[in-house]
Amino acid sequence: MTEQAASPAPKVYGWCPGALRPMMSGDGLVVRVRAPLGRLTPDQARGLADLAQRCGSGIVDISARANLQLRGIREDAHLPLIAGLGDLGLVDEDAEAEARRNITLTPFWRAGDDSHQIAQTLAAALTEARDLALPGKFGFAVDCGDLPVLAETAADIRIERGPDGLILRADGADRGLPVTADSAAGDALALARWFLDQGGASGGRGRMHRLIARRGPPAAHAATVGAATSSFRPLPGASAQGLLVALEFGQMPARTLAALADHGALRLTPWRMLLVEGASTLPPLPDLVLDATDPRLRVSACTGAPGCPQARAATRALARDLAPAVPAGLHLHVSGCAKGCAHPRPADLVLTATGDDQFDLIRNGTAADHPLNTSLSAARLRAAPDLMTEGS
Repeated sequence: MTEQAASPAPKVYGWCPGALRPMMSGDGLVVRVRAPLGRLTPDQARGLADLAQRCGSGIVDISARANLQLRGIREDAHLPLIAGLGDLGLVDEDAEAEARRNITLTPFWRAGDDSHQIAQTLAAALTEARDLALPGKFGFAVDCGDLPVLAETAADIRIERGPDGLILRADGADRGLPVTADSAAGDALALARWFLDQGGASGGRGRMHRLIARRGPPAAHAATVGAATSSFRPLPGASAQGLLVALEFGQMPARTLAALADHGALRLTPWRMLLVEGASTLPPLPDLVLDATDPRLRVSACTGAPGCPQARAATRALARDLAPAVPAGLHLHVSGCAKGCAHPRPADLVLTATGDDQFDLIRNGTAADHPLNTSLSAARLRAAPDLMTEGS
């Protein structure tokens, strides 16, 4: 392993962009749209596609919390964009209400089921809870189907189906509180207030799992919860609700979003996939991944340079080129900096950019972990991709 100068620490904002509070990136403003219940009607999807093209670069991302991001929005186009989002019913009354309504809902809900009912009630309660000053990244997961699918999705408060019925639990806790579809939203807000009362958001930042690691869950949370993980593996293909389609690196041109709307309403997922309601087949469209064996499903990569000002190198072209060399069953994360935004959890293989088209190699870790090898050039990795797994 060669020695090199330490890379500058990436800037951590501590909050996520919204529609009313966008974030500046290397390609313009990033505007995140939190669709109600993570669902877009065909008209809303077409309207968003039009706004993305008229007000920005025409590039649309799907985030790890099942929100859409419009990229490259011009500063002088932000107010017209907000007006357009208002016409589509896709903007909150203020930035604080928008930030509180941070809910990830299982995309496999059915109208009127527990997940659907709880998410509706919780969204309304969070909008009204003006006194609830939660950290910007604090979020809720509603995952009440028979098979848990959001176990690997970041959330601070989880509403799930336990061995004996619905259960509310703090992220990181092995015990929870039994709830009903009628009581779950109110109990979730009470748990959020407990988090704040216990000092979980020191300086306006904090996550539930860190508080739980220090002091455990509330005393009333004494019920056994189900397994913290599940065997669910999201892949493109048919489901009872429609067709799951993946996006290459979670990104697509606006014209693809508009074309998908011709086939049904769209449910957003935290797996950088869309569920097209009622669809069974789709024509090939730009940047869609329809084949469950496509090697691009084995890689993740952030925007990278020059789109992100913190990225130390381009990422996606390298990830695309290396994807066929990633062994089946393994995952490669190519990160533009040590923040690892595209895949914050540990991955089998990680390449973290350090500058001048150089990357550190990390195995079974995150983008910020200690590297096994340093100063691997993109050209060398392309020429000899076995370097990633050599000796493992």
